[in-house]
Amino acid sequence: MDRQVFQEKFGLTGESDAIRQVVDKVMQISSTDITVLLQGESGVGKDVTARAIHAVSKRSRNDIVIVNCGAIPEGIIESELFGHEKGAFTGAHEARKGYFEKADGGTIFLDEIGDTPKNVQVKLLRVLENGEFFRVGSSKMYTADVRIIAATNKDLWDLVKEGTFREDLYYRLDTVKIKLPPLRDRKEDIIPIFRKFVTEFSSKYDSVFQGFSDDAKELLVSYRWPGNVRELRNVAEQLVVLEKSKFIDVNRLQKYLKGRQFHGSTDNLPVLADRERNRKSNDEPPAGDMSVIYRALVEMSSDISDLKKMLAKFLYSTISDKGVKALPSAVSRDIDPNDISVHMRDQLNDSELGIRSVEKDIESDLDDNENEVEKFFTENDIPSIEDAERFLIMQALKRFEGNRRKASEALGVSERTLYRKLDQYELE
Repeated sequence: MDRQVFQEKFGLTGESDAIRQVVDKVMQISSTDITVLLQGESGVGKDVTARAIHAVSKRSRNDIVIVNCGAIPEGIIESELFGHEKGAFTGAHEARKGYFEKADGGTIFLDEIGDTPKNVQVKLLRVLENGEFFRVGSSKMYTADVRIIAATNKDLWDLVKEGTFREDLYYRLDTVKIKLPPLRDRKEDIIPIFRKFVTEFSSKYDSVFQGFSDDAKELLVSYRWPGNVRELRNVAEQLVVLEKSKFIDVNRLQKYLKGRQFHGSTDNLPVLADRERNRKSNDEPPAGDMSVIYRALVEMSSDISDLKKMLAKFLYSTISDKGVKALPSAVSRDIDPNDISVHMRDQLNDSELGIRSVEKDIESDLDDNENEVEKFFTENDIPSIEDAERFLIMQALKRFEGNRRKASEALGVSERTLYRKLDQYELE
């Protein structure tokens, strides 16, 4: 079976070098019983790849059993994997086979293997070594002849260094590693995969897809696809069903893109354009990259300025197009009416001095912010997307003294998104 036929048969669509290398490696190891570790982000197609490996192996006549280790509660995962005897624990009214017994003679696919508890990892190692295991509540040894394919969206070696994953199990799983590339690293495959999904859903829902504009195609390719192929499939299905018989332009497509985009984003955090597509022959950073990030930083400064003006408006009394102006307070009753004009002039002078002080603080803070921005670019040249996001979040938290609600409002994101970003960048 040649590569093209293999890809069409098992849904590994794409002509990029990255996906070709994956397919070549899959075809090379499929006929063996060697343990395989699939590594890649969520939604890149690890389960599809595992099914393809099983389908062309000598075990294809038997079942492939798929287990999501991260979805099974820690208290029952051992029972789910290895089975249990009657009365082994409360609720065990009868003996039950585990996934390894069910996969005997076939393949077991252990997805999210990095989430497996350490007490279960040692038992997985024993199965990998000699196929032996014990059911929960039994002293009888069972054996299963299975091929193991594991998958993870984490770096297992990092988990080993953290002490949450056994080093001996890591070396046993890492016999053959296949890294599945995210969509953003194989942009030339996005349109073919999208067309494949559109064809499938058009047939399924008896719908007609009228195509999309050149700008929509550009957005489709430049979008980062944080959910990868799974997200692309979801968008294709929504367009076929909800935009039936409509020509898809940028505005219509943008409604279905949830994450960060090339032309802006739903959370107002910046992204760079495709560096390779825009990079000049002398390898200078593209001007478009700088402008996107700088514009976002300037907008952040503007937001902070607006916030301070709102505060000034609250503390004083009114705000005009020309700047903040304060009305004088009421005149004291014990003042001679003949001196009212003098008293009001003195109060106005004091108020204007106060406002000028506030405006000076605003200018000072904006200057500080510009200095931070200039320093950031001087030290980092053209930063990565993640560095730019991290910098913006740190600046917002610094500006609002750690108040996450105010920081999220200034950044234009929900508090939930901000908490996720703080966890992603390990910010306290």
